[in-house]
Amino acid sequence: MPTCRAPGTGRHVATNAVICWHTEYMGLAVDQLREAGRAVDAEVLAHISPARSSAVNYYGSITVDYERELAQLDERGHRPLRTSATDDPAAGL
Repeated sequence: MPTCRAPGTGRHVATNAVICWHTEYMGLAVDQLREAGRAVDAEVLAHISPARSSAVNYYGSITVDYERELAQLDERGHRPLRTSATDDPAAGL
C-alpha cells in the first residue's frame, strides 16, 4: 500500500525533536539554578517557551563528532549545561 507524506513532514519531526530537547535541558538548567540557591519564579517560567529555534539549521547539513559528543554524556545520558560568564540573557544561544 503506497504511503503519502505531506511536504515538510520531516521538518515538523525535527522541530518537535528540538522542542523536546529544549524542554529537557531547560528543566535541567532550572534545577541547577535552584540547587545553587537561585530563586526561579514559576510565574516567570510560565512565559518561557522551548520552541525557540534560532540556533537550529533545518535546511543544511551538520557534521557531528559522535565519539566526542558521547564522551560528554553524564550517567543519565545528558550533555553538560553551558555556563555563561555574563548576565546577558542571550548568552549561550
